[in-house]
Amino acid sequence: MKICSFLAVFLLTIFTSHSQNLIGYKAVDIKKYMSLNRSDMENEKVNNTSFSYIKYSDKYDTQTILFFLSPDSVCKSIRNICNRSIRSKKIKELDSLYSRSGENIWTDKKPGKNYRVKLVDDDWSFSVTIEPEK
Repeated sequence: MKICSFLAVFLLTIFTSHSQNLIGYKAVDIKKYMSLNRSDMENEKVNNTSFSYIKYSDKYDTQTILFFLSPDSVCKSIRNICNRSIRSKKIKELDSLYSRSGENIWTDKKPGKNYRVKLVDDDWSFSVTIEPEK
């Protein structure tokens, strides 16, 4: 089991970047990935009876990442909430990682599954949501 977990984290390290498309991975593997690859983000304890999620924030409060989990602790969608000051940098990152499929919409193509990546602007922030295409 340890070998499988190590292999999953190793493959995540190779094939993903800051976008954190970890949909389909268990909570324990997400935490391992984040500790190995995103040391700039800290895991925050959350207590929510409505939703099950893992929350990470950076020390400058420019980004918060929420990994929404199914009842069996598997990631089903991701939301990255960012300060507007990093918007142009984030769009360049999204353009480099995914295929643009519309205004502020990208597609992440994985074997057997496509994911929709959508950027939504707010007054003081913006969010990037990754979820399976329906």
